[in-house]
Amino acid sequence: MTMEYVSLPGEAPPPVPDGPKMCNGDDMRILHNAFLWGYEQAPGMVRGAPAGDTARSDFLGQWLADLDATLHSHHESEDEFLWDKLEQRAPACALHVGQMRAHHAQVAALLEEASPLLARWRATADPAVGEQLADAYERMLDVLKVHLRREVVEVVPVAERVVSAEEWSAMGDHSVDAIPKSRLLPQLGMLLANSTPAERKQFYAGLPLSVRVLWRLMGKRQYAKQYRLLFPGEPVPPTS
Repeated sequence: MTMEYVSLPGEAPPPVPDGPKMCNGDDMRILHNAFLWGYEQAPGMVRGAPAGDTARSDFLGQWLADLDATLHSHHESEDEFLWDKLEQRAPACALHVGQMRAHHAQVAALLEEASPLLARWRATADPAVGEQLADAYERMLDVLKVHLRREVVEVVPVAERVVSAEEWSAMGDHSVDAIPKSRLLPQLGMLLANSTPAERKQFYAGLPLSVRVLWRLMGKRQYAKQYRLLFPGEPVPPTS
């Protein structure tokens, strides 16, 4: 899903502090596009699974559980590494940070609601449970459409002026470290597939050499195989 990262009527971004950029927040837009795409797919994936087909519901459910866990880790990293710094170093951004914290609380509540439903649906492929789960994911997407857009528009430009490159990298490293290696490469494919060619080239070039090698050797195939199983008959989106 491609988001147009602009302010809507009635929204007022905070002033951006003077000075040079200390870090580059372009990776946030790439990550957000992948989350939006994932949660856009989630309701249809759940509703489209055959009733009683627990092999299918368990496979889809594992992918959804991984998506949920990655979103939680991403928000946890921002909560721990970003918000306090912005409030202290750019006080004019404090109101917007408060809104980001409130959005995170909404997402956390929806993840908590979805978790037991997902477990039950994975085990039973019960359409009634699946409908409740799909509804939770639709509400999740509604929140994320607002939160992820406003974070890029209102928070990232300020963070680029007051957060060092090392601090920004530490936040990203914390998120990545929370992702099991078994799902790291397929999720990298999701990031690349939901980027423009220019974004993809820049993002890929910034990856550690070891990750680029693993992606070429096995990651691209892992992602393509997973995509075909998730969406039978659909072409695999380009990642390069």
